[in-house]
Amino acid sequence: APPAGRQAAGFYRYNVGSVQVTVVNDGVSRMPIGDGFVLNAGKAEVQAALTAAYMDPNFYAGPYNPILINTGARLVLVDTGTGEAAFTASQGLNGRFLDNLAATGIAPDQIDAVVLTHYHGDHINGLLRADGTPAFPNAEILAPEREHAFWTDEAETSRAKNPRVPDGARNVRRVMSGEILKRLRTYAWDKEVLPGLTALGTPGHTPGHTSLVLASGDREIFIQGDVTHAPFLFARNPGWHFMLDVDPVAAEATRRKVYDRLVADRSLVQGFHYPFPALAHVERAGTGYREVLVPWSTTL
Repeated sequence: APPAGRQAAGFYRYNVGSVQVTVVNDGVSRMPIGDGFVLNAGKAEVQAALTAAYMDPNFYAGPYNPILINTGARLVLVDTGTGEAAFTASQGLNGRFLDNLAATGIAPDQIDAVVLTHYHGDHINGLLRADGTPAFPNAEILAPEREHAFWTDEAETSRAKNPRVPDGARNVRRVMSGEILKRLRTYAWDKEVLPGLTALGTPGHTPGHTSLVLASGDREIFIQGDVTHAPFLFARNPGWHFMLDVDPVAAEATRRKVYDRLVADRSLVQGFHYPFPALAHVERAGTGYREVLVPWSTTL
């Protein structure tokens, strides 16, 4: 038989009480390692960390893993991935969410709600198809109120010290407009966004960055958004300031607080940028933390 020309569909299911979670991979980023990749660590340090993790030391390969929550009454997507247009732009490296969603047997028009953790492009661009139409035509869009206020206020974004904020704001205005904006509802921290899904403020990566706790029965999962990016860099080195952090000092403080909690509570964490299927426990390791990925289960 000739070798297959493409990878198998990337999705994985597990249960949280009576709720089913499907992790739907969107692919990976591939970013060259430059001197400014980590603001407070040199290129050689980052390359050494990648080498220690058996990764290519010249490129950061960051996974994208949105999740779909099936409560039995609603289908809820948490973050969207890079979007259909990114599939062509990246030559198939990312932008794979809709293809992998189709492999699960779920159609985009079945999704009832999209909950966003923050407004960076790899979390919101998938709201639109390549032609600019809504990717999830029947979904309500729910976004953190602090996040929406920051990215839609030109005075606020203009004061941000991170030089990448203006480009991010332009992308937010492109995506969060028209039909998407009409369906938008903002949500507050420390309250249920939807039944069983509670929002926790974890600012720093962005001013309104939000994590979520999904609870059902006696089980719960901490959905961390971008508290860390790929853990083989930013959990191992929680003091590193990633170039995309809007407030890197606040991001570090949040990261340490959240990860101390995850360790103490022995919590399960679903990491958007963790290796697929991105479900893990966290333990202390050296001066940082290490993810212990949950073994793949063949049954639900």
